[in-house]
Amino acid sequence: MLYRAEITVGLKKGMLDPEGTTIRRALGHIGYKTESLRTAKQFLIELDAGSEEAARSELDEMCRRLLANPVIHTYTIKLEEA
Repeated sequence: MLYRAEITVGLKKGMLDPEGTTIRRALGHIGYKTESLRTAKQFLIELDAGSEEAARSELDEMCRRLLANPVIHTYTIKLEEA
């Protein structure tokens, strides 16, 4: 069965986010006041798997092995049938 996944990888709480800080500052310069801003990466993946559980397991492994650094990142996986 074909599945679509949306994986969001972001920095853990307490990790510095210089890109987010720069964007927040730039927004302030053009008139938008924000209390905080954090950046994240999003990956949109389609994969063929035998079950939702198998797809989720494979996606989790992708995150642990390549897409996210477990020392500094957290990630979420949203999964649906294509």
